[in-house]
Amino acid sequence: MKLIAATCIAGSLVLAGCAGTNNNSSSPSSSPPSSSQAGGTGSKVAGSATPIYPRDALSPLTSGQARSQSVVTLAPPVDMWDRIRRGFKMPNLESDLVRDREQWYASRPDYIQRMTERSNKYIFHIVEELERRNMPTELALLPYIESAFNPQAISSARAAGMWQFMPATGTDFDLKQNIFRDDRRDVVASTRAALDYLQKLYGMFGDWQLALAAYNWGEGSVSRAIAKNQRLGLPTTYSDLTMPAETRMYVPKLQAVKNIVANPQAFNTELPLIANHPYFQTVTLTRDLDVELAAKLADVRLEDFRALNPAAHKPVLIAAGTPQILLPWDNAAVFQRNFDAYSQGQYASWTAWVVPGTMTVADAAQRSGMSESDLRSINNIPPRMLIKAGSTLIVPRGARVKEDVAAVVADGGHLSFQPEIVTRRTTVKAGRADSVASIAHRYNLKPANVAEWNDVKPNHAFKRGYSVVVYLPVRATVAARAGTGIRSTSHVAAAPARRGGVPSKAAAPRGSGSVVKVPASSKQQVVREKRGGTPVKKKR
Repeated sequence: MKLIAATCIAGSLVLAGCAGTNNNSSSPSSSPPSSSQAGGTGSKVAGSATPIYPRDALSPLTSGQARSQSVVTLAPPVDMWDRIRRGFKMPNLESDLVRDREQWYASRPDYIQRMTERSNKYIFHIVEELERRNMPTELALLPYIESAFNPQAISSARAAGMWQFMPATGTDFDLKQNIFRDDRRDVVASTRAALDYLQKLYGMFGDWQLALAAYNWGEGSVSRAIAKNQRLGLPTTYSDLTMPAETRMYVPKLQAVKNIVANPQAFNTELPLIANHPYFQTVTLTRDLDVELAAKLADVRLEDFRALNPAAHKPVLIAAGTPQILLPWDNAAVFQRNFDAYSQGQYASWTAWVVPGTMTVADAAQRSGMSESDLRSINNIPPRMLIKAGSTLIVPRGARVKEDVAAVVADGGHLSFQPEIVTRRTTVKAGRADSVASIAHRYNLKPANVAEWNDVKPNHAFKRGYSVVVYLPVRATVAARAGTGIRSTSHVAAAPARRGGVPSKAAAPRGSGSVVKVPASSKQQVVREKRGGTPVKKKR
């Protein structure tokens, strides 16, 4: 009998502990999540209740107390859709726009199938993070609206990733963006940043629909719309604010997807099975590693590896900047085993090179042992640009290079350009006592170049009124034309400047181009162009 009594008391304690979770949990739809909720790490019981574990000594409960409280079911979710449904906490939006979007999605079953299948890799992690922060699981459906769960998506406004972060907002939430990686595309980093941002917005507005409007439209825009309605004595709910059409449709889209997930049969929709199990594991990267080799060591297809590691947009993973990679759950151990046993050569065939001085792409390609087209392609270098000093380029890693890329380069690697200087063949009138040296000094040129362009010696003195050929940057030519030094201009096919902005004689031979007319003044001008030593008169 004593044993039976003790068992009954223990059972009552367990039941009371479970029941206590319902009465003490709070819904974030009624109050902003606290910092303790955002950072909590306690385990979750499947269902709508959050368990609370006693910290003090247990005290006996009466049978009446045990019977007076409900019991939380301990049955685990069937799949991820079931798990998401159990965490719905946001108030439903009822409107014609919601009905319109429901029909739009329901009439496109192929689109829903592709979108939901793509989310298979990421949605478990997102739901885990939402539950850890005690946030509504409806938010796990937001990437369907933002990017159709495509981590490589880029909008016309330069928003990137499945959560569609703009560059500046990404920087505000510590998403690194450099030549090696773009964390706006990173699955784990972008999810962390998106939920941080949504929690911040909910804390500002105290309403999830307004928080979502601010996520799409900007917190300042929503705040101004609310202030405007307050001045007019109007309600300030999401449905009452004046906002752009995109934002007006934003929450209805999410509500429509929520309704389809909640009851797919009602919309003649079949959701693909997504197991309630992690899809990927995090693996620490200890060496710089080629992306193709990483996929091979993990025994996964290259496209699958890139789908889990979309932030790495170069052919090499830099360990100092990308300390962790994601791999399918069953392939993480395979990768580690193959990585430790790999002995067929170097792990990375690419490295980073910090350009010591401003140079042309051709010069950089020659120094790095690449073709100019390959260097442009792998580093996304636009045409007609010089590479500025201090820029970081991805270049082949020679067999003699033993060190991986340093952390300071991996974190601060950037690529900067300046326009190549386009020059124009111009003739200027020599003044009294003008020489090669004085002309060169006047236009910030090298005396040797002025002498070469005019087939004279570096110490040559020009006669007054002589037409001296010089090559000036286009902007400088226009500026100088307004002064007294330039009397006429003729254009030779503009050649990209070498370092120093001066074209060689071979690049732009004298007299080899067509003449471009300069706007005439009120009086007719006479243009002299020296061709083969023979002055030629041209009427303007």
